Amino acid sequence: MSEPVRILGIDPGLRRTGWGAVTVTGSKLAYVDCGVVTSDEDLPLARRLRALHDGLAGVVRAFRPDEAAVEETFVNRDAQGTLKLGQARGIALLVPALHDVPVHEYAASLIKKTVAGNGHADKAQIQAMVRFLLPKAEFRLADAADALAIAITHVNHRDAHALRQKHLPAGYSGRAAERIAAALARQG
Repeated sequence: MSEPVRILGIDPGLRRTGWGAVTVTGSKLAYVDCGVVTSDEDLPLARRLRALHDGLAGVVRAFRPDEAAVEETFVNRDAQGTLKLGQARGIALLVPALHDVPVHEYAASLIKKTVAGNGHADKAQIQAMVRFLLPKAEFRLADAADALAIAITHVNHRDAHALRQKHLPAGYSGRAAERIAAALARQG
């Protein structure tokens, strides 16, 4: 039997950053815990980002994930809002990396398609599928359910990441090298 792997999903947000921890042993998925890290919107941006950093660092220390997954930023019409979300996302990427946890990124449409079978699923569908896949999961906020969906997505795609890494030539990195490695993995 394979060793359990603990995965931390992170749904970045400046007000609320959701987090969800799951374990996968072979093909068995199990719920660990979930919650949100918040920042006080009355504080200056730098203090809010620090609050997110400190909260996520506490989560990483407490749950000691083997791998982490973060939702990619979508660009909306509010450029200022997108920029602030990007800064919160930077914290979500940085904290696991500072603890030597490999971090993977997933587009919102891929998360929805992986969890609900539809790249345009709404929040209610995502929450229903998270409850179905993780019956012991207890979440009060959509941000925590979204973070669990991100972790579930990584569980479903982590073998592809491992295969790409296996075929990635030594010393190469970046998107072009990943595309080449993916093509090599498909061939053999």
